[in-house]
Amino acid sequence: MTTKSLTSMAAAAEAASPSSSLLRRLVAVDTALSLRVHSLFLPVPRSLLKALEVSGDGRFWFPVVLALLPLSSSVAFSLLLGLLLGSLLDLLLVGLLKHLVRRPRPVYNKGMSLAFALDHWSFPSGHSSRVFFIASFLHLSSASLRRWIRGGGGAGDGAELVVRLVFLWSAATSASRVLLGRHFVFDVLAGACLGVVEALITFRSMRRIFGVVL
Repeated sequence: MTTKSLTSMAAAAEAASPSSSLLRRLVAVDTALSLRVHSLFLPVPRSLLKALEVSGDGRFWFPVVLALLPLSSSVAFSLLLGLLLGSLLDLLLVGLLKHLVRRPRPVYNKGMSLAFALDHWSFPSGHSSRVFFIASFLHLSSASLRRWIRGGGGAGDGAELVVRLVFLWSAATSASRVLLGRHFVFDVLAGACLGVVEALITFRSMRRIFGVVL
């Protein structure tokens, strides 16, 4: 290898170092912050955190939505169909990102059952993306949710209460991922942002592709 080529490679490495150095610093900050938060909240009952974990698990949500679809009214069917399609999109995008990024989970993650090989990877949090997708989709579909609740004899303002409770649940479930040691803080934030984007995509696709007005 010539001196010129070695110089070129060194210059390229030097030019790339600022971004890689910044990434390493961000990862270090995220790792330290996540460990700090995990340690501070160790007194929180693990049974509560595990309950939140199960409530946001895809192995819980998919069977529930599939079971309710044939029994639902037209309004409820549209909502459940959107939740199902968005959850499938979430499964695809989270799996793709985990495969591409391949960030290991925290070393203090204990007692986790892995459903898929990709569950070994941490970024982004699939629980966070799923629960924030659900909350954001229901918020965008609040008009349909309101009609559904009124059709069942409930008050119209019950839809706003449901959406607020679901957002509270999604925030608690996302936080539990760090407290359990399953994820780093940045994993959870990225998952939450991804879930909001998935909700927007699903909501607009339901209107444009399927002609469903939610």
